[in-house]
Amino acid sequence: MYEEIKQAADFLASKMAVSPKIGMITGTGLGTLTDSMEVGFRLAYNEIPNFPQSTIEGHKGTMAVGKLAGEPVIALEGRFHIYEGYTPAEITFPVRVMAELGIKHLLISSASGGLNPNFETGDLMVVTDHINLTGTNPLIGPNLDSFGPRFPDMSAVYDPDSVRLARNEALKLGILLRQGVYVGITGPSLETPAETRFLRMIGADAVGMSTVSEAIVGVHCGLKIIAIVVITNMNLPDCMEPTSLEKVIATAHKSGSELTTLWKRIIEKGLT
Repeated sequence: MYEEIKQAADFLASKMAVSPKIGMITGTGLGTLTDSMEVGFRLAYNEIPNFPQSTIEGHKGTMAVGKLAGEPVIALEGRFHIYEGYTPAEITFPVRVMAELGIKHLLISSASGGLNPNFETGDLMVVTDHINLTGTNPLIGPNLDSFGPRFPDMSAVYDPDSVRLARNEALKLGILLRQGVYVGITGPSLETPAETRFLRMIGADAVGMSTVSEAIVGVHCGLKIIAIVVITNMNLPDCMEPTSLEKVIATAHKSGSELTTLWKRIIEKGLT
């Protein structure tokens, strides 16, 4: 796999004037986050050697390279999921490519279902920890020693300093920023009331079908990670309401401007 990673990274590096230190991943309905970028170039994933292809509505399937808030950034406009048939290693291939290109910070966004009854649809939540219920792990198989150790420590997946910065800047901007634990599942079916009750009982505040594998590989690569999710629907087991991808995308679009404002402020203040 390392040769495939290096081939993709070398291809991208040949097009870059500078090596960005920040990598971003946008989720369902959140592709507009890159509208504020000064884009140097944009490539479809099928133009990048060895890259997976996004198959889900709400994911552009492109990489944008340029500047956001004055800082060089690589942004993935769309991601990959286990339910698409990809392995965790394939899902996280772009994270390893960005690490090979020299990023130090990984900024993750995604659409999530709310489990905490104090949350509301449209809220933003900064992730403080996660629970992996995908039933697998992207580090299974031979270890890529050039990236990290066989058994990476997971005691602080989401960089505490970056989480603190996000909370402080959200407060200054007047943006309500929740915080909590994200639980990752495989999907693509949404949660039943009984599953929702279980997820809340084990300590999760939000649930989604992404983020966790990306964060695990980010830790393995030694990256500082911050994840902010949009609560696109509320999962309350005693009064579950039907939801759809269209509703999720609409809510994500609506909250995208606030999330963009917050990301820009976080980058402006300087990630350490």
